[in-house]
Amino acid sequence: MTQPTLQHIVCTSGDHAFRMAWWQWGDPNASHVVLCVHGLTRQGRDFDVLARALLADAEKRGLPSMRIICPDVPGRGRSEWLREPALYQVPTYVGAMLQLLAHLHQQAPIGRLDWVGTSMGGLIAMGIHAVMGTESWPLPSPIHKLVLNDVGPVITWESIQRIGSYVMDTGHFADEAEALTALQQRFVNFGPHTPEQWTELNRPMLRPHHEGGLQLHYDPMLGLGFRHVPREAFVQGEAILWKLYEAMRTPTLLLRGADSDLLTAPAAKAMTEHGPKPHLIEFAGVGHAPTLVQGDQVEAVRHFLLDAEA
Repeated sequence: MTQPTLQHIVCTSGDHAFRMAWWQWGDPNASHVVLCVHGLTRQGRDFDVLARALLADAEKRGLPSMRIICPDVPGRGRSEWLREPALYQVPTYVGAMLQLLAHLHQQAPIGRLDWVGTSMGGLIAMGIHAVMGTESWPLPSPIHKLVLNDVGPVITWESIQRIGSYVMDTGHFADEAEALTALQQRFVNFGPHTPEQWTELNRPMLRPHHEGGLQLHYDPMLGLGFRHVPREAFVQGEAILWKLYEAMRTPTLLLRGADSDLLTAPAAKAMTEHGPKPHLIEFAGVGHAPTLVQGDQVEAVRHFLLDAEA
């Protein structure tokens, strides 16, 4: 399978309803589901390389088939923009993922769920853990394995300020070449990639601009919360995340870009000593966040999900 299929579900948050898209790879009836959730301004096609690698390895080795599900978090990609910008926050995304999991389980029963979360996608996973085992959890068993990609309960104030400086600028580009050049510069922290890799990563990030040309795919209003974050609220949020993390027991792999300004080396080390006590792998020459495109990054995830004992 070289390309995913695009599907949609109508989700609700309070009185608000919205359409959420997801990209599906592999066997639509497989009981083993791998849910891959992207970062703040990215979208589900970020996981194309990883999805192809996991499916190819499973087929080559005769492993049970998989469904790999890569949602466009609301406000991004092919998903609907939210009418109320205040809903652009992790609790809304947690609710949407729970509804997606219930829908997938209804389509074909899920016997095993693995989660790969890059940056925001990892924060959503931490929120999901708070409802596992409650009436809100739609599956018969908890998450089997979790990959946290360059994220944890400690996020630096400096990285929040950096994100806030650009997140509401979705650009206006004359053509694809100009847009791809600008995106390569914006995401330079991803580390070295070939021109072909940059194109595959960033072409799905574009959508037509209403005045002609192109712009980035996401709703700029999702960045409102980053513009004026009170330091006190930031500190309180970190305390809540640590509480969630300390309670987690899911077998976890922690990935970190060695030059990451979001997940520092001391924070990553502290994570290995608390909560799920994950195995830590760092990638030299990479900042925030590893794209899971390079061979060593893909292999780290593949080995953890398909080889390592839970």
